[in-house]
Amino acid sequence: MASEQPRKAVLQASESEGATAGGAHVGEGHGSAPRGMLRWLLTTNHKDIGTLYLIFSLSMLFIGGIMALVIRTELFQPGLQMVQPEFFNQMTTMHGLIMVFGAIMPAFTGLANWMIPLQIGAPDMALPRLNNFSFWLLPVAFLLLLSTLLMEGGGPNFGWTFYAPLSTTYAPPSTSFFIFSLHIAGISSILGAINIIATILNLRAPGMRLMDMPLFVWTWLITAFLLIAVMPVLAGAITMMLFDINFGTSYFNAAGGGDPVLFQHLFWFFGHPEVYIMILPAFGIVSAIVPTFSRKRLFGYASMVYATGSIAIMSFLVWAHHMFAVGLPLVAELFFMYTTMLIAVPTGVKVFNWIATMFRGSISFEPPMLFAIAFIVQFTIGGFSGLMLAIAPADFQYHDTYFVVAHFHYVLVPGALFAILAGAYYWLPKWTGFYPHEGLSKWHFWLSVIGVNLTFFPMHFSGLAGMPRRIPDYALQFADFNMLSSIGAFLFGISQLLFLVVIVKCARGGVRAPACAWEGAVDLEWSVPSPAPLHTFEIPPQTRDGQIIR
Repeated sequence: MASEQPRKAVLQASESEGATAGGAHVGEGHGSAPRGMLRWLLTTNHKDIGTLYLIFSLSMLFIGGIMALVIRTELFQPGLQMVQPEFFNQMTTMHGLIMVFGAIMPAFTGLANWMIPLQIGAPDMALPRLNNFSFWLLPVAFLLLLSTLLMEGGGPNFGWTFYAPLSTTYAPPSTSFFIFSLHIAGISSILGAINIIATILNLRAPGMRLMDMPLFVWTWLITAFLLIAVMPVLAGAITMMLFDINFGTSYFNAAGGGDPVLFQHLFWFFGHPEVYIMILPAFGIVSAIVPTFSRKRLFGYASMVYATGSIAIMSFLVWAHHMFAVGLPLVAELFFMYTTMLIAVPTGVKVFNWIATMFRGSISFEPPMLFAIAFIVQFTIGGFSGLMLAIAPADFQYHDTYFVVAHFHYVLVPGALFAILAGAYYWLPKWTGFYPHEGLSKWHFWLSVIGVNLTFFPMHFSGLAGMPRRIPDYALQFADFNMLSSIGAFLFGISQLLFLVVIVKCARGGVRAPACAWEGAVDLEWSVPSPAPLHTFEIPPQTRDGQIIR
């Protein structure tokens, strides 16, 4: 593997070995690599591993989506329609766990594996064998998690936040397997984060300073540090759960002298930075797409970098805004209310910079730009409802209602997921060599936008009217809002099949893409051929201000 050569040897490599623009290797000499399934099992190539992450993420998106449709089918009308309350609770729990840990996070990791080496002129990730290991931990973790549905007593049924004592004293027997699966997924995340940090800090092309890096690389560098900081906290919390369940301890059992609120503190000290782990890479994707399709440089690059760092630091200071209803002291409520409002400032800087970038730009509305604009508009809606939740006295009304469900999903679906879809459409020409089908892509966009708003916007009103979350039945007064949400959920879910069709068509052929697929794209990945060869930048490119010196 090129990535396993000493850096000095790479620098001394002969250009006659098949370098093209930017040092991309398209040459011979790699025919002895394993083929078929063995290639994917043993690969240490960052592009192959990125592809595996993305395929895994898409699979989990559909599995978690089917669970969401089970939930929305049950809630289509009042009364118990389809499933028993116990199974409904399992579906709500598994849907949340699979979407957060199985779909969104691996998708961003897949994009990082594919694009970071290309964007910084590196031949591969710094630790390629570790990269392979960190991916293959994930299928093991989620097969174990899904297998709990077949165990005695069923799968986890206590919500994706798995609050004690529901997840300890009253938990089904399968909970220990759920904890083990989370440990495995957490190890995968930590190893992936270490690899990303090592790659960015050590393998940048000669001449590329930190402040020359694309925003996607910056957001992932900061996200990787967040992962290393908070995943051990989650590991500690679930290990304490394991001891409470199996070894008679009472960390979270009030009857034994423990405190269930301690679990909430531990979980949300992990959980709030986790929210930014799932959104900072999205900021990086949008910061690549908006300048490209506006034909302008990104407005306020340095302020975007500093705002990202500020968000990461402040994410450790706001965790208890999830806990206003547990009886915090007034001074704590005030502290977490004000810090939560303050964290909106660097986020607002980003939104302002994207709008300023588009202002008076020569904008074209290809599918990546459509998803990026939808991200900006709808993520802002999620941010505004987050500010409403930050107001402690108002939060007593919103807490544990569908208003929280609406807020969370506006941040994660038209937020993180739309950014992932934008990134996929943006980089598909680089991955496959062909443009995605424009007509189908736009159908996918408009159906997704209509479906996602029809699903989640009515939840604000059902929540404000007092509908609790995680219930399989509800009063007649909530029927109309729930019917709209269920119709929207099916529209959104079915429209994702169009995305699958677009990917398959793009992989098979279509309009061929040049090396620089989008007019206005300037980052380093657009200097290598489309599709990107298996090995790129074996001869590191010389760069200045993030651009190759030709």
